[in-house]
Formats: sequence, structure tokens, C-alpha cells
Amino acid sequence: MSTCYQKSLRAFLEHESVIKTKHQAKELHARLIRTMAPVSAILNSKIISIYSNFNLLQDSLTLFNTIDSPQPTKAWKSIIKCYASSGLFLNSLTSFNEMRSVGRIPDRNVFPSVLKSCVQLRDLRLGESVHGCVMRLGLDCDLYTGNALMNMYAKLQLPKAQQPFDEFPERKKQVGSFRNSWMGINHPDEVNVHLISGVGLKDMTEKPIEMEALGMDTVRKVFQTMPIRDVVSWNTIIQGNVHGGRYKEALGMLREMGNSDLMPDSFTLSTVLPIFSKYVDLKKGKEIHGFAIRHGFDGDGFIGSSLIDMYANCTRVEDSYKLFSLLPQCDAVSWNSIIAACVQNGRFDEGLELFRQMLRADIEPLGHSFSIIMPACAHLTTLTLGKQLHAYIIRTGNVENLYVASSLVDMYAKCGNIKNAWWIFDNMEIQDSVSWTAMIMGYAMHGHAHDAISLFEEMQMAGVQSNSVVFVAVLTACSHAGLVNEAWKYFSTMTQNHGIAPELEHYAALADLLGRAGRLQEAYDFISSMHIKPTGSVWSALLSACRVHRNFEMADKVAKEIFKIDPEYTGAYALLSNMYGAAGSWKEAQKIRITMRRKGMKKKPACSWIEVKNKVHAFVAGDKSHSFYGQINEALQDILEQIENEGYVPDTSEVPHDVDEEQKRYAVSTHSERLAIAFGIISSPAGTTIRVTKNLRVCVDCHTAIKFISRTMGREIIVRDNIRFHHFKDGNCSCGDYW
Repeated sequence: MSTCYQKSLRAFLEHESVIKTKHQAKELHARLIRTMAPVSAILNSKIISIYSNFNLLQDSLTLFNTIDSPQPTKAWKSIIKCYASSGLFLNSLTSFNEMRSVGRIPDRNVFPSVLKSCVQLRDLRLGESVHGCVMRLGLDCDLYTGNALMNMYAKLQLPKAQQPFDEFPERKKQVGSFRNSWMGINHPDEVNVHLISGVGLKDMTEKPIEMEALGMDTVRKVFQTMPIRDVVSWNTIIQGNVHGGRYKEALGMLREMGNSDLMPDSFTLSTVLPIFSKYVDLKKGKEIHGFAIRHGFDGDGFIGSSLIDMYANCTRVEDSYKLFSLLPQCDAVSWNSIIAACVQNGRFDEGLELFRQMLRADIEPLGHSFSIIMPACAHLTTLTLGKQLHAYIIRTGNVENLYVASSLVDMYAKCGNIKNAWWIFDNMEIQDSVSWTAMIMGYAMHGHAHDAISLFEEMQMAGVQSNSVVFVAVLTACSHAGLVNEAWKYFSTMTQNHGIAPELEHYAALADLLGRAGRLQEAYDFISSMHIKPTGSVWSALLSACRVHRNFEMADKVAKEIFKIDPEYTGAYALLSNMYGAAGSWKEAQKIRITMRRKGMKKKPACSWIEVKNKVHAFVAGDKSHSFYGQINEALQDILEQIENEGYVPDTSEVPHDVDEEQKRYAVSTHSERLAIAFGIISSPAGTTIRVTKNLRVCVDCHTAIKFISRTMGREIIVRDNIRFHHFKDGNCSCGDYW
């Protein structure tokens, strides 16, 4: 071969970027062997570097092992990088360890891969030791190494970041073994980086809150010592502050970045936009949007998705739609954003339709996509669609995804299938606080209070961190079973043992429990002494209890409290009117209805839904608009006759109108849930479970009637009202007539 040809090969080796494919890399290597055999260690190191650019790990290792030891630093760098890029982080760190043991000094190209491995293994202590090595070699002033150090400290600043270790004991053991090996090599360049922060590791592990602050403090110190900073440097410290909840600091750094004559990029903007989403600051969000348009970032997918989220959080879904339609290319992230925008704003049907459109556009859903869309199925109680999504999740291999599995637990529980919810939960390889909470709340809503409490105790023994939401679930379970003493115990435990300050939902659950248990004065005093100002809905729960226990004196007191807070609270007027009507005080009931008409208030109509043959059918009380009304009415009359023969006697005491008894009987017999149940019976095979959702509380008479229907018709009937689930079977209800 000519000298000219050899020079050409060397030119390719010197300019790695001209090699665009794996095939070209292997062809270059083959030509090099044919032309220059034996190939020098330096040239082989360059080939390894090219291989590592394409993640050709096995080829890199094979070639690396042919080089006489000690291999050049460049070869070690490539192997360390290739291991890290292939997700073999322990191997990457072991190679780094071996490189140092043979006397090769790491250079600026080695540490970014090593620090990346520390991040992925969630090992802050090891990362600190690597930082010590960086300082000893004088590389802490290097831009890329400094950026890698900042990234490591920013991502390992939160105590939660260490939790995955606890879930994989073998992996934890391996890393611990490597760390001991790393620490055992007595190199003079091992500097105790704890001195930087002025605190030891023991302090950090025992004080998670201080640890979080300490992490960002170290990021800041690394940042301040860097003589040169680029956009990545600024983005790292801004993002670290955002993830740590230090929004003022993040925005302050953004201003400093602008003052240093560095232009924010799309990553910077997508990092700060969630701040304005969280605080619903539409004005500031629009300013960022304007900046993005002026600098040509508005077509960027990350910016577009962040803006969609921001407008959705500010309840500007139409603006989210416009942004989505203007994106030049919609990927799975932007589809997720617009679907989430609809779901979180209660536009569930639109969210489901967008999900279908995404599939038709051949966009492969991410695992996150399913956890976004599942709440729509749960809210609409479309069990059939939920099962279809579950099947799709299994086919696409996302069933092991922790967030997806938790969403499935929640969906099945809210769609009335608590058995499936438990099966999913019980088969999860790992269960986090979200999945535990979803299952506990599912049990609570289905009336399985003791199962909910038992599961909560099991969660405590498993060492899973409790949060405010799981205590809402436990208190709800106690409320639905009348477990007053247990509720007080958990309410006290929440504050004393877990340091969780009671929120409105906790007070509401406990007040609701006291009211249901008939301890109305205790509930009134409890609400009055809340350290948070009670809302109309909290008082309204007590007003409902007054209606159940027919305490008119307390009802008047509670109503006055509601009207102080919200004079236009329609639900309170409706409840009072119904109470007076049930007591036969028609004049008082009429006065309230006149007041409502004068204020332009309308009572929320009762509505029930049932899903039959993949279609949702809606009914309101006395509804005659359904195309099958004739058959429904005939079925209702037949059912009424059968259950009356079984001993059912209509309770018309709560009909809020002064009409004759026959009209009252007709009024209760055509309540929306009965229409839905009758339609379900004539539209499904004998023995099929009937699932109905109602927007208001099931009345006493309907509750009694459905118990008779379940026994007479031989059907299990599951009714989800706005309070809980009722499972009617063989003439009994899961609530034990306590709701």
C-alpha cells in the first residue's frame, strides 16, 4: 500500500467525526489491519475511541484486550465511556479503578463518564471521592468536568434519589463492594470532599432536609469556582434549583445568566416554565412564550410541551390546543402534554379521543402516556376501555412500569373492580407510596375499612414513607365504617409521629366521620376549632349528617356557617329544602326554593351512567328521552311488582314536594339509578354484574330498593355515588347500611 493511502487512513483516525456509521468504523479498522499490521497501541486506541462512539462495546473490549498493558489513557477513556453508555455503570467504575491501579492518570475526558456512573448508581459518597480525585489532578477548573460535577450533585441532592438502592439489595451489595475497593486504594489524590461542605457523611444521612440543601450548596460552590461557564453550566444549576423547589433562586440564576451575555436555550426555558405552571402565573408564562417566539424556540418540541403544560395548569386548555396544532412535529411527549391538559381540566372524553388519535398517528405511547390517560377511564368509570388499555399495556411491555401499574390499581378500584385492583397491586414487583395509597383508598371507597387499615399497617412495616394523601385514605376508610377511635388515633399519629400537618382533606374526613356517627356537636366543635378556615364543603358534610339524623336545630347552625363563607352555596339550600320537606314543613321548604329561584340557583340534577356494549348511557330522574324508554319503563314496573311481593315498601318521606302519595311513589321509582339499573337488566345476559355511577348520594329508598332488586333478579349491582361504592348482592349492601 502507498504511503499516501496510509496517510488517508491516519486522517480518518484523527477526525473521528467523519465516520458516520458502525459499518464505516469496522471497515476502517479492517483496512488499518491490512495496511499497517502490526497496528500500534496508539492507533488501536483511536479505533477503540471510534467504536465507543457507536456503543460497540464487545468490539471495543476485544481490541482493548489485544493491547499490551498498561494500555494508553485514551483507550481506557473509551472503555469507561462505552461501559457507561451501555448502562454498565459498575463496569465503568471498575475500569476507572483498574486504570488508576496500573498508573494511568485520568484526564479531562475520563471524568464525565465516571461521574455519570455515580449518578446512575445513586452513590453520592463515591461521587464525592471522584470529586477529590478531580481536585487533586487540578481538573476542577475544566469546563466539562465542572459541568459533570454540578450535574452529579444536583441529581443526587434529594434523599429520595437513594431509595432505589433499597429495592435492589444485590446491586447495593455490589456497589458497596466496589466502593470499599475504590476507597481501599491508597492514592494520594484521594481528597476528603466532605471538607468542602464542612459536614461528614453521617450527618448527611441522618438529616435528609439538610442533605438536600447541602447538595445544592455544593453545586453552587462548584459553579462559583469554574473560571469558564457555558449554557450547560447555567442550565444545570437552574435545573437543580427547580428540582429542589428553590424557584426564586432558579429565576435569580436565570437573570444572572442573561446578565452574563449568555442566551438561554430551549432547555433553559423548558426548565423554568414549570415554575409558572405550579404557581399559575399566566403573565410570566406568557412572557417566556413571547421570548421563545422572538428567538425561534417556539417550534422546539420541549418548549412546546412545556408551554402546553403551563397553559393547561392555568386552565387555558384552548391555548394548549393552539400550541399543539402549531408544532411542526408532534412526538410522544407533546401528545402526552395535550392529553394531560384535557384530563387534568376535566375534559376526559377529549383526552381519550386524543389518545386514540395518537395511536392512529402511529405514535408509540410512553409508559407515562398510560398513567396520564387512566384517570380519565377512572373518572368516567369506563371499565371496558380500562381493560382494553390494560391489554394494550401488556402487549407493549409497560406492565412492569411502576407508575403504569399504580394507575391500573387506581383505575380498577374507581371502576368498581376492587378484586382486579388488588391482583395488580399484589403482583407488583415494587410498590411505592403511590401504589400503596391507591390500594388503601380503593379499599376505603369500597367499604373494606379493616382491609384498608390492615394494608396501611403493612405499609408502615414495609418502611414505605407515609404522606398526607395516604392518611386521607385511612381516615376515609374509618369514616365509611364508623371507626371513630381508630380515626382519632391515626389523626394524632399523622402529626406526632410523621410530622404531617393536617390539611383540609384530613379535617373534612374526620368531621364527616363524626357526623355520620351521630356526634354532631363534637363535629361542629371540631370544625369550628380547625386551624385552617373551613370551606363550605366541609360544613356541608355535617349538614348532610344533620339530615340523616334529623337534627334541625344543628342544621340551622351549620347552614348559617356555610352562608357566611359562601352565600351562593346551592348544595346547602337544596339540603335544607329536602330536610324541611322530609319533615313535612312544606312552607319552610317552599321559602328556601323561592330564595333559590330569586338568586338564580338551580339544584344540581341527579344523573346516573351505565356502560353497555362499549357505550355509556346517561339517565336523569324521570327521564323519558332514551330510545329504549318503553322497555325500561315496562321493566321498572315489573321489577317494582316483584320486589313489593318480596316485602319492599317505598319510603317517600324524602320526596321534597307536597304532592299526593301516588306521585311520590312515582317520583322515587323513576330515580336515575333505577332507570340505569333497569336498562342494564334488559340489555345484558342474566347474571351479568351491573355497574352504575351516580353524581349524587344514593337516597335511602333507592338503597333499600336496590338491595331487593339484587336478590330478586339474581344480579350483583355495583353503584358508585359521590361518596363511595355500594356492592349490592343477595339482598345486602357492602356498606352495611352505613353511608
